[in-house]
Amino acid sequence: MMSRKLIILLSLLWVAIAQAQVIQSITDENLKIPRGMKPAPKPSNATQPDVTINTDTPYFNYIDSAQTAIDEHRYVDAERYLLQAVVSDPDNPNNSLLVSNIATIERYNGNYAEAIKNYNLALDMTPNAVTVLLNRAAVYVEIDSLNLARADYLRVRELDDLNTEARYSLGMLELNDKNYKQAEDYFYEIRYINPNSGLFNEGMGLLCKAQGNYKRAAEYFTDLIKIKPDVTFLAHRADCYLAMKRLRDAEADIRTALEQAPTDGYLYLLRAKLNKLRFAHDDMERDIKLATENGVPEQYARKSLEGAMP
Repeated sequence: MMSRKLIILLSLLWVAIAQAQVIQSITDENLKIPRGMKPAPKPSNATQPDVTINTDTPYFNYIDSAQTAIDEHRYVDAERYLLQAVVSDPDNPNNSLLVSNIATIERYNGNYAEAIKNYNLALDMTPNAVTVLLNRAAVYVEIDSLNLARADYLRVRELDDLNTEARYSLGMLELNDKNYKQAEDYFYEIRYINPNSGLFNEGMGLLCKAQGNYKRAAEYFTDLIKIKPDVTFLAHRADCYLAMKRLRDAEADIRTALEQAPTDGYLYLLRAKLNKLRFAHDDMERDIKLATENGVPEQYARKSLEGAMP
């Protein structure tokens, strides 16, 4: 069975990756005021002036070129155009978003130090930009700086009463540290915000699984699968079924998941465990080989199967 810690971190990384995004417009989140501070009152009779933005400028032309490059997956060109936009108008209030976009491109290219540097710069410009905080936290997760990620997620939770992604990530971090009650509290915050959120069921499923309550965990994953038969949920439920020795049910989930993701090494590892429980040694060895060919280190695969006793 895959170790509890690795499963938790992979789930956390999955949502962190899902949160990363290229920001294309200014939103209210960039203008949020920290708690304890109040904006200056607006004159009651003030009229809003008409504002015309001239988009036929080098600044906006560079942005258009960057967007085209992003759409065409030419990320080096996109980063260059974004930098040119910032240089062409260094005082433009949109620059925080452009710098954040540059950071996201750096992240996708695996340049994590540069990504963090640019996210920091963007946050210097707009300290309360929730999306930028989430993106920086995602990088921290990828480089295993979990305390720094926690700080960013806590900041988002403070700024945005309705943000469920940050609460899910906080729950996963607590789950990783075996702080089960605190993890549960974060997951229930999600349910309070959005009773139909799949993040609540996923978080609670992983929590129950980590505590060895495989029956309840499988029920949470079943609720998710009814809505979306995702490979991740099928794999988690299959793992629970294996722990409960419900081998036929596990086999069905693994088969369905492999139809969707035939190059997922973890699925072959689950099937290797299934075959070990069935005393099918040759089939187990075949699946260990397939797991390693699809990204699972052989040493880890064999170690994870040590506890899978018939």
